[in-house]
Amino acid sequence: MSFTDTRIAQLRQAMRRLGLDACIVPSADPHLSEYLPARWQGRQWLSGFTGSVATLVVTADFAGLWVDSRYWVQAEAQLAGTCVQLMKIATASTPSHIDWLASNLTAGQCVGVDGHVLGLASFRALSAALSPVGVHLDIQADPLAEIWQDRPGLPDAPVYEHTAPQACVTRADKLAQVRSVMQAKGADVHLLCTLDDIAWLFNLRGADVSYNPVFLAHALIGADYATLFVADGKIDESLRAVLAADGVDVAPYDQAAEALGSIALDQTLLIDPARVTCGVFHAMDPAVPRVEAINPSTLFKSRKTEAELAQVRQAMEQDGAALCEFFAWFEQTVNGSRDAVRTDDNADRADDASQSAATTRGGTALAPVTELTIDEQITAARARRPGYVCPSFGTIAGFNANGAMPHYRATPESHAVIEGDGLLLIDSGGQYLGGTTDITRVVAVGTPSADQKVDFTLVLKGMIALSRAAFPRGTPSPMLDAIARAPIWQGGVEYGHGTGHGVGYFLNVHEGPQVISYRAAPGPHTAMEPGMITSNEPGLYRAGRWGVRIENLVANRSWLEGEFGEFLCFETLTLCPIDTRCIEVSLLRDDEIAWLDDYHRTVRERLAPLVEGAALDWLQSSTQPLSAA
Repeated sequence: MSFTDTRIAQLRQAMRRLGLDACIVPSADPHLSEYLPARWQGRQWLSGFTGSVATLVVTADFAGLWVDSRYWVQAEAQLAGTCVQLMKIATASTPSHIDWLASNLTAGQCVGVDGHVLGLASFRALSAALSPVGVHLDIQADPLAEIWQDRPGLPDAPVYEHTAPQACVTRADKLAQVRSVMQAKGADVHLLCTLDDIAWLFNLRGADVSYNPVFLAHALIGADYATLFVADGKIDESLRAVLAADGVDVAPYDQAAEALGSIALDQTLLIDPARVTCGVFHAMDPAVPRVEAINPSTLFKSRKTEAELAQVRQAMEQDGAALCEFFAWFEQTVNGSRDAVRTDDNADRADDASQSAATTRGGTALAPVTELTIDEQITAARARRPGYVCPSFGTIAGFNANGAMPHYRATPESHAVIEGDGLLLIDSGGQYLGGTTDITRVVAVGTPSADQKVDFTLVLKGMIALSRAAFPRGTPSPMLDAIARAPIWQGGVEYGHGTGHGVGYFLNVHEGPQVISYRAAPGPHTAMEPGMITSNEPGLYRAGRWGVRIENLVANRSWLEGEFGEFLCFETLTLCPIDTRCIEVSLLRDDEIAWLDDYHRTVRERLAPLVEGAALDWLQSSTQPLSAA
């Protein structure tokens, strides 16, 4: 038996002891984080699937993992040979895990899930589906706790202060902003559980979650007090004193539920049902009056101030300079070595050498460049730039067929060597004290095929179309999705992920409330407002062959105001050349070429002062006008 089958068998034994007929293991922690501390990676521990999002459902005779299209290829490979069945979300033949449970369980049976990691909205959806068919939902039982003997403990990285000049708004001012909304909604107390909201509000950062500079905490905010619930030892005495000066007390992490349960009945509590777990929710006295609304901090932190945008522009320049250094290395090491070998008089020898995993230059053997090498080199280049803290997510470097998996991750056990001809997709980003970056570029390795160039150009047309969009302020962000997809749809192709997500300010690389995806429900909280930073990343993926995604970050800017109200446009923040070798120029209109030339001129002007030598040479050659080609 595989380790997955063994652990699923152990889970079933624990389910029988607890009287459970089914068990749900979501990808979540008590703060509904995207990237989970090791302690709450139970779904990965049980199934072996390493993707960041999935839901595992286990019964006595079934085990299924629900994943979306970004992870189908990865999940199929990682679940092969196990008892866990791949359940593809968003296919007509596959119901959601909630619908599946409602259809396959019978009256009197019981579903167990750890309420401490189950979102309140998910709890309500489960209850609404299971209750009519007589199936009970138990949020107290946690069979995983019985079988995960070496389960990691809580992370213990210290919390530190995010200070000026990068912290552009004071802690006191942010608390005042939140309290003004509380007062307007008639709330006396506000509960915060999401880590990026807490880090933003208190101008604090940490390292408890991979890639996101946040820390485990809950917070209760009143009209004249604020309590931060953090594990002992994570905040030192000097930082405690700084917080106390702003009226912020620090209490042990495990006392949050007790404090919530002690809220007086004459106090009205503001909570965000989309950002709190049902375990925390049920710790409250049900008699306490409640106001359910989006966290005020979620809206405030999505709208970057002018001072913050100025810091982000500087971070983008440093990030762009790092990428110039990386791509200069890449061209010399991968494409440059090929050119050097092809100057040999023996053409056959040149052809053989160009296909070799290890090339030679000057008689010296070179180590093969792999997808893992890309991650190492791009991270090292960023680490040399001022203000850099860490990657903002795990680098995705996928060559040819691997690039067709949107969330592919190379591992020491499974990765490709960069050789031959094709496309290399690199999706990477950095956390800087003054901003968070996220960029995807696809670059030529050798000579791309004609079909690859067509796909690349269709995606580029979609990215340019959205970059140039103008729209009324308050437009629901999902409505913008078709602008980027239209040129791609006209090519008779489609992609399964969203076109854009919000990006934090030295915080989570994925943040809301805005999202550019026609699959998302438009609502008042998805309204596009000035200062929001969003990714612009259309794609096109051909399974088993190649993938294309081109991504820049853009900021909402005021464009004009007239009789039809205020209109916004996008300012492109990301600074890095787009590989014109991959373009089928005949598919671009003159105005699209003009946009690309103007973008490259801006990239060259802003990055040239920050690089030298080979990096500067690469920058200059990579930003030549396409119109002059």
